[in-house]
Amino acid sequence: MPRVLIVDDHPLFRGGLKAALESTGGAEVVAEAATAAEALEAVARQRPDVVVMDLALPDGSGIDVTRRLAGDHPGLPVLMLTMSDDDGSLLAALQAGARGYLVKGAGAGEVLHAVRTVAAGGAVFGPETAGRLTALLSGGRRRDAGQLFPGLTAREAEVLELIARGQDNRRIARELFLSEKTVRNHVTHIFDKLQVTTRAEAVARARDAGLGDEG
Repeated sequence: MPRVLIVDDHPLFRGGLKAALESTGGAEVVAEAATAAEALEAVARQRPDVVVMDLALPDGSGIDVTRRLAGDHPGLPVLMLTMSDDDGSLLAALQAGARGYLVKGAGAGEVLHAVRTVAAGGAVFGPETAGRLTALLSGGRRRDAGQLFPGLTAREAEVLELIARGQDNRRIARELFLSEKTVRNHVTHIFDKLQVTTRAEAVARARDAGLGDEG
């Protein structure tokens, strides 16, 4: 029976997921965490077999936590369970070392199967992501920000491309013929949509998804 750590900032969701995983006796939830810092502490303390990770956390990104865990605890499987179903998030999670990716709304049986599969060394992707993943990995062509993060407007996608190339707001404003204030507003919206809190996180997400290669 895999020992599970649930990382999500919504207590009701954590409680519901814990009940679902434990109701059949198929998994044991040994700890819960609401923040990135709590997640790292809980892994060090409890040594779970699987971490079920949300993408958006109050103090950082679940992708950054996954990357940190891959370095500090090699072999610890992370299953992403998140509302974000864009290609950029999927690729970034895989680059960080996640073993599985499910979108919230998956049934209890599907989540339990995923937990047990990644605990046994396998990889799991929900039906809504598996087909896209195949296309992403087989195409080999560079995708733009608008394709990878379809929730962005066309202008926000342009700004993210330039952020990924390391340009600051002043250079972006010059290149796109915008005011710096307008660029700042776009950056704020990008942070919200990518569920990140810092420019460094936005750059990491964008580059993990393949952006910034031509800067």
